[in-house]
Amino acid sequence: MKKIFFYLIAGSLLAGACNSSDANKSAGQDTTTAATAASTKGTPVITFDEMTHNFGNITEGERVEYSFKFTNTGDGDLLITDATSSCGCTVPDWPKEPIKPGKTSYMKVVFNSAGKEGYTEKEITIRANTKPEQVQGPKIQCTILKQK
Repeated sequence: MKKIFFYLIAGSLLAGACNSSDANKSAGQDTTTAATAASTKGTPVITFDEMTHNFGNITEGERVEYSFKFTNTGDGDLLITDATSSCGCTVPDWPKEPIKPGKTSYMKVVFNSAGKEGYTEKEITIRANTKPEQVQGPKIQCTILKQK
């Protein structure tokens, strides 16, 4: 009888301890969320009007360009420090001056199809004072036709 009573008490204490642990975790998550929100205050956010531009069919050796419009939708000045692509055939050009919150600007991307053939897709990677610091930028697509 004493053993049954002991197990009932121990089980009750264990169940109560588990519930209080979940309550602490929940409170901790709310604190983390609030801290994250506070740490992003004053942070710029780069938002492109479109993330993909397809040039369609182009001829091998042709140079094409497109300007991607973007807006700083954050609440701090946006400063792009670098923009790169996976190869030298795609060259991005970005504004070097800070973009104020709510303002728009353009990132020009030039693609040189010399020596290439078939479907191509090139993505731009952007480094800026955003969180995270490195973000996926827009991409271009095209099908390169061999010269006759």
